[in-house]
Amino acid sequence: MQIKPIIKINVKRSSLVLLALVLLSSCSKKKSSYLDTDVFRYNEHSNITSLDPAFAKDQRNIWGVNQLYNGLVQLDDSLHVKPAIAKSWTISEDGKEYQFTLRNDVFFHKHLLFGKDSTRKVNARDFEYSFNRLLDKNVASPGGWVLQNVDSFKAENDSVFTMQLKQPFPPFLGLLAMKYCSVVPKEAVDYFGNTFRANPIGTGPFQFKLWVENTKLVLRKNPLYFEKDGEGKQLPYLEAVAVTFLPDKQSEFLQFIQGNIDFMKSLDASYKDDILNTDGTLKEKYADKIEMQTGAYLNTEYLGIYLDGEEETPTKSKLIRQAINYGFDREKMVKFLRNGIGTPATSGFIPNGLPSFNNQKGYSYQPEKAKSLVAQYIQDTGNTNPQITITTNSNYLDLCEFIQKELQKIGLETKVDVIPPSTLRQGKASGKLPIFRASWIADYPDAENYVSLFYSKNFTPNGPNYTHFKNADFDALYEQSIKEVDVVKRYKLYQKMDSIIIEEAPIVPLYYDEVIRFRQRNVQGLGINPIDLLDLRKVKKN
Repeated sequence: MQIKPIIKINVKRSSLVLLALVLLSSCSKKKSSYLDTDVFRYNEHSNITSLDPAFAKDQRNIWGVNQLYNGLVQLDDSLHVKPAIAKSWTISEDGKEYQFTLRNDVFFHKHLLFGKDSTRKVNARDFEYSFNRLLDKNVASPGGWVLQNVDSFKAENDSVFTMQLKQPFPPFLGLLAMKYCSVVPKEAVDYFGNTFRANPIGTGPFQFKLWVENTKLVLRKNPLYFEKDGEGKQLPYLEAVAVTFLPDKQSEFLQFIQGNIDFMKSLDASYKDDILNTDGTLKEKYADKIEMQTGAYLNTEYLGIYLDGEEETPTKSKLIRQAINYGFDREKMVKFLRNGIGTPATSGFIPNGLPSFNNQKGYSYQPEKAKSLVAQYIQDTGNTNPQITITTNSNYLDLCEFIQKELQKIGLETKVDVIPPSTLRQGKASGKLPIFRASWIADYPDAENYVSLFYSKNFTPNGPNYTHFKNADFDALYEQSIKEVDVVKRYKLYQKMDSIIIEEAPIVPLYYDEVIRFRQRNVQGLGINPIDLLDLRKVKKN
């Protein structure tokens, strides 16, 4: 089918541009205009590359897609799986078959494609199409892996959708909550082809209005949205969402402080000392002007140690790996280099924020013990001057230099090598870096995300095991865990695996990251969650 020009659908473009400018402009008067109080404004400094859920790979795209689309299920702020378009589901006793019953009041956004200013109801065949599209090699979605354990799926009728797994996989519902699994209408994808990324049609709380790439994005309230609040009022409360794309974080910070945007995510080194004290609290000059929210984030920052390197490499020895872990003060590092944002990683690799996190005993700061481990290594090997190199990018240079100075105090000569992020990723994947700075952010809310990094069949480049850690007991526990349907038993298996990682020390956990959000004081209802998903359904502005 021949792709029609976008201009035929983007009717009255000049009017839309004018609307966008109105929505994005800040109000200089003491009392905000009607539009200003009903528009949520934020900046995406890394830009959005696609509004197609099949390409919702990173946070910048996920946040945009989350406003526009829904899937079968969704996560609440505590990471519990809740109904979305599927109002209920059943799971077979063997854990392989999932049957979803769909709501009958979910409609795609109104669009000319469905007839003049019309729409149509979502049915099970739309999910069948959307999942087949996710697996289509011609689409080349980076999210196809989400369905790698799915044997088959089909629409039984308009309201029942069935999925059959190859083997039981208890975290599966959490996977289906990812934005990759959103439903899209076949008519729109067929019509727009490759330009569907910039002409999105979904079922979400907001609908697409205008996207001037690298400049602005405008979404308007979906009047047909199916979800309601606890009092029966239709969501969302806001009339619109306006996104700018200032690439400079310092400029974004100034826009926020001036009140021109409502929300700012994360904390950048360029302004962290201006806005926060070393204990992580707001500086006095901002305390009565803005609000700050922090919470657990499913991200563990760590140093990875490649275990298949040359035999004479000091980190081949567990003595040296443990010495590194004992040899620096994580609490001091987080307090003074992160302004208190983050939790020292003294409880293993699985981060706080997951139900299977049990605060078990990991590595604390014990310099004397670290010295004795280095001395034992020297005695065992005859290597009187063990030397290591930590490779990082410039964003984490301060952390690595702190560790460098601390390790030199315990007799471990340490060098820090700074390379570009792309080179670091390549070197980490190819096993060329003995010690590398890394982080692992969960794709879905289950500790399988973290323990899979150490399963021997996941060696890079075929999987995420960058350290090439191999342990028979660990592998047996992992294979048992991915089949265990009982949640409590599965969590215990995860914790046993985490204990093995602590003992064998193929990594050096640094800190468990935190979600940090800054908002204007007139913004209400902006929640926070461990996957740092921006949910604007219940946000209000006074």
